[in-house]
Amino acid sequence: MWRAGLLVVTLCAPLTLAQFPRVCMSPEVLRSGQSGRGQCVAISADNMRYGPQYPYTGRDDREMWPLRFFNRTCQCNGNFSGFDCGKCKHGLTGPNCDQSVPVVRKNIMDMSQVEKQNFVNALDQAKRTTHPDLVIVIRRYPEVFGPDGNTPQFENISIYNYFVWSHYYSVSNTYLGPDQPTFESIDFSHEGPGFVTWHRFHLLQLEKDMQNMLGNPTFALPYWNFAIGGSECDICTDDLMGARSSFDLNSISSNSLFSQWRVVCESVEDYDTLGTICNSTETAPIRRNPAGNVARPMVQRLPEPKDVLDCLELKTFDTPPFYSTSSESFRNTIEGYSAPQGAYDPVIRSLHNLAHLFLNGTGGQTHLSPNDPIFVLLHTFTDAIFDEWLSRHQPGQVVYPEENAPIGHNRRFNMVPFWPPVTNAEMFVVAPANLGYSYEVEWPSPSFTLSEIITIAIVGAVIVVTVVGGIIACALRARSYRSSEALEPLLGETFRRYSEDDRRLDKSQSVV
Repeated sequence: MWRAGLLVVTLCAPLTLAQFPRVCMSPEVLRSGQSGRGQCVAISADNMRYGPQYPYTGRDDREMWPLRFFNRTCQCNGNFSGFDCGKCKHGLTGPNCDQSVPVVRKNIMDMSQVEKQNFVNALDQAKRTTHPDLVIVIRRYPEVFGPDGNTPQFENISIYNYFVWSHYYSVSNTYLGPDQPTFESIDFSHEGPGFVTWHRFHLLQLEKDMQNMLGNPTFALPYWNFAIGGSECDICTDDLMGARSSFDLNSISSNSLFSQWRVVCESVEDYDTLGTICNSTETAPIRRNPAGNVARPMVQRLPEPKDVLDCLELKTFDTPPFYSTSSESFRNTIEGYSAPQGAYDPVIRSLHNLAHLFLNGTGGQTHLSPNDPIFVLLHTFTDAIFDEWLSRHQPGQVVYPEENAPIGHNRRFNMVPFWPPVTNAEMFVVAPANLGYSYEVEWPSPSFTLSEIITIAIVGAVIVVTVVGGIIACALRARSYRSSEALEPLLGETFRRYSEDDRRLDKSQSVV
């Protein structure tokens, strides 16, 4: 996960004994000896109590992340970011990172054919491009120095495969030693309040990496509105994420370039028996059969638009035990362990979880799911719902649990395995104002409840009766008036005459 020489080149100090970082080679820096971009600081790791789901201490490299590996990091000033403070925060560019650029995530179905093709090509390029900054660790810390004690166990990996690997690393079981079963009830990115914040940064990092790869700071990941109901995958076409193969219902059509993709982190057996962490080796092709799980009718249909609206109406971010059993929790509902209206039901799978299970293949397995590029589009829409909830309810960070969430999910926990460290709290903010991106979304209009329909019908009926009654009364009055008028002489005594006498008698009146 960390590049050699990562920390020694970050501050551009006069006594740095390393190659010269490109970002520091300016006249101002060379004269002053300081870049002004940041400083080296001690890492602060969350030490608040976490929930009872994980009963161990000191058994897992991810505890108190990332202190098992590093105890110092760069703290960037102003709008600078990155492991060496050499990049700009999201949505900013320029030498001083003070120029705003629009990063707008759109519905992929509303994009032009050229935009769709550019996105697909960019994903494929990320799959084939070695990550320029990050490497992955392939052994636990006790074996990280290799058999000879001097060969660090790290590997290069592509930009997209790093995206896959980081998700895998966050969900891996805890290795308890030879001849012992691994501990499974641990997950640093799911089944807790950090689900929305972890995946938000996960996407943000991929988007930033692809912007750098393309040299385009406005590049934005699109989203898939999976809440369309029905049993058809509308983005499973050859010009997008790949149609179904006509030869194998569980495969992607050979007309799609994604049929050539191979997965990483497929086998978990080596970790269970040896503690070996996933490496960069690619193995089997992506599998996918949307709505094809005949054994589970519930996952043969996508979520409905109303499910999103019901979820957005939930007022509480999360509820004890801050886990997959929480009820009336927005987080547990958007994650999909509760019904869209918020009630926990162990049988239910909705929204995010239902969309994954609907794909029925690589995308339906937690440790493998990012290998299917639909994962990106599925999670950008999940993040759009999260951002809309934040905008509507304006909860403030106080609603995010500071303690007693599952390990990895407390407010100030550094999310595993991101580097430099970033806490859950840093992602619990409205995106356009704080994270440099926004969504173009048309949220469905709420439908009326039965009681609202009855009330509207009654009020409408009263209005109709009133209007009709008024019309009838006016018609009868007009008819009566015309009848009496027809019996009077045109110049009867009741009408004013045009005469000098009248004008003379009352000059203050106008003659009508």
